[in-house]
Amino acid sequence: MTSKRELDGRVALVTGGARNIGRGIALALAEGGASVVVNCRTARPEAEAVVAEIEAGGGKGMCYVADVTDEAAVGAMVDAALKRFGRLDILVNNAAVRDVTKIDDIDLATWRYVTGVILDGAFICAKACLPALRASGVGAIVNIGGMSGHTGAAGRPHVVAAKMGLVGLTRGLAHDLAPDRVTVNCVVPGLIDTVVAGSSGTGSVHKREGLLGRRGKPEEVAAVVRFLCGPEARYVTGQEWHVNGGAYLG
Repeated sequence: MTSKRELDGRVALVTGGARNIGRGIALALAEGGASVVVNCRTARPEAEAVVAEIEAGGGKGMCYVADVTDEAAVGAMVDAALKRFGRLDILVNNAAVRDVTKIDDIDLATWRYVTGVILDGAFICAKACLPALRASGVGAIVNIGGMSGHTGAAGRPHVVAAKMGLVGLTRGLAHDLAPDRVTVNCVVPGLIDTVVAGSSGTGSVHKREGLLGRRGKPEEVAAVVRFLCGPEARYVTGQEWHVNGGAYLG
């Protein structure tokens, strides 16, 4: 069983942590005892609200605005985290773009923007965090994939390619970082009850609710991430963890 404060003393960086699954992950890691850097690119008020929620629960957090595709900005964010908390043990690459565009209408700039945020951003953040994660002794990287990377989805070839690319990045990093005792895993959410920015409804291109007949909750994805970041998952690396209610049986 996971203890109540199994992440005490550890520090986590959650990209795209202002809303939905990212918010759930930030709160779950804080509940486990970690200090959490909540990253966002534009949603500063929401990110600050997550930090306020963490602090109201007795935890420690900070908001940092940075574009994950900007190497200098990411480097500055990691430096700020180290200055504030003195260490960095956990990286959760959650930042993503929800774009639905048919292949006929996707130009190269759009392709590069979407794949840049999802895949390049994960690479840039991992590179920036490596020295701290190696020094941790209990370092963990969790990449947040997507079920569409495994099933495909209409109007999302760029998103599908980038999300599947995260699986490859996970496996490659798991090999490279195993000697440094840094675990690397990928959590793959299915149909999760989330709200798209600027919309009053839920957002997903998937219609199948799976064997359990319902949408998942951000907290259910966050629980798996929390486990993979904790002491009971130190023998788990290079894996894909599907959280989809049985919508995809891989």
